[in-house]
Amino acid sequence: MKQPKRPLILLAVMLAMFVSAVEATIVSTAMPSIAADLGGFSKYSWVFSAYLLMSTVTVLLYGKLADLVGRKAIFAFGMLLFLFGSLLCGLADSMEQLIAFRFIQGAGAGAIMPIASTIVGDIYSPEERAKIQGYLSSVWGISAIAGPAIGGVLVATIGWQYVFWVNLPLGILSLLGIVIYLKEPKRMERANIDYKGALFLTLALSSVLYLLIEGGVSFNWLSTPSFALALIGSVFMFWFVKAERASIDPMMPFEIWQNRAIRYANLVSLATGILLIGISSYLPAYVTGVMEQPAAIAGFTLTTMSIGWPIASVFSGRLLIKIGYFRTSLLGGAFLLFGTALFVFMQPGFGPLWAGMSSFFVGVGMGLTSTAFIVSIQSAVSYDKRGAATASNMFMRNLGSTIGVALLGSILNSSLLNRLNDAGSRLSLESVNAILSMDSRAKLPEAEKQVLQEALAFGLRNVYSIAFLCALISVLLIFGLRGLKGVKPDVQ
Repeated sequence: MKQPKRPLILLAVMLAMFVSAVEATIVSTAMPSIAADLGGFSKYSWVFSAYLLMSTVTVLLYGKLADLVGRKAIFAFGMLLFLFGSLLCGLADSMEQLIAFRFIQGAGAGAIMPIASTIVGDIYSPEERAKIQGYLSSVWGISAIAGPAIGGVLVATIGWQYVFWVNLPLGILSLLGIVIYLKEPKRMERANIDYKGALFLTLALSSVLYLLIEGGVSFNWLSTPSFALALIGSVFMFWFVKAERASIDPMMPFEIWQNRAIRYANLVSLATGILLIGISSYLPAYVTGVMEQPAAIAGFTLTTMSIGWPIASVFSGRLLIKIGYFRTSLLGGAFLLFGTALFVFMQPGFGPLWAGMSSFFVGVGMGLTSTAFIVSIQSAVSYDKRGAATASNMFMRNLGSTIGVALLGSILNSSLLNRLNDAGSRLSLESVNAILSMDSRAKLPEAEKQVLQEALAFGLRNVYSIAFLCALISVLLIFGLRGLKGVKPDVQ
């Protein structure tokens, strides 16, 4: 359908992406301060996991509903839920409350990015998409420069609560732009919502998530709770697949995976999701706790990633047309490999510039690959499957992040416990809270501070090693895209 207000729709989409990008950079930057204020370092990863779990589960449902009901209505519902969750997060006065409110925020976030990207796929031609998707990604640069800087100032002045509330005015503007200006074709068919599939997927991922986060910390890996959670997760995942195959309108239409562009792009997105969350979630803790830098500097180290991402995305849109999907994606994979290798070799004495440089190269790799994947996926399917296909890619990246933050959080906690025990210290995981802020760190005896910093650096080095392994797997998977030359005409 012709869109007379296309520039205004694009502006609303960019605001939605800005809100999503700000959420990622600001919260990560503020987490050391939040943990120091609310306590509960052992629940650190749950703040990310709660958000990612709900956004991962709902992204498929929202994508399918966008095809059945319409982009506008589902986007509006998701944005309102996200903003309500953001409001509540700023009101939390305990880590448990914050985690609960992040569930609500994540349930709305599942609609924002995939439907915003789908709207762009609807209103622009395939040739325009390759350029527009690259330009759209430049919004990450703006949010990256503003987000961590504003977040650092807010944390240092009026409080970390405002890192959540900053979403409210921009989200409302984006919502109004989409609701007022986006015109959609009328849909006469009755929507069949796959509630059963959504329920089974939620239970499956929740079981696995709890196992990955608490395994090796609350209970041993080789124990009855571990085996029980693994069994429960496997059973519900089996029922999810069975329900999807029997559903009239499945939230995950498995036939789209037969397309090679979608299959390999989604598998790479799973691996890069693990990689990305491992760096963005825990880098501020390294810079703040180990390097003893303020929150604003910790934010800078993430800012460089978000600067590299949009710059590479702009070039990716052009490279897609000139050299094709495979070579563009492979170049991105090489940058991911190089950036994560720099993190593995990072030492506390290298300073934040090293961390920022490493983040920049990872951002370049993400920009090249993610833009290539979205354009190729949207060009491979027709209009009535574009929402589900786009959501499938978002789902796989979110799934990777969900698994990643849980798995890497468990690895970090286990590594910390082992290191502290090897040092013969009586310090616990909660003791790490003390090195995450300047005031509490100054009160620590020098010996205790050194033990905690060495333990945190050791644990995070293990996290970065897993990130490097995921980058290597991504490069190998990208070879499955060989033969995809460039932008294809739309499939109608």
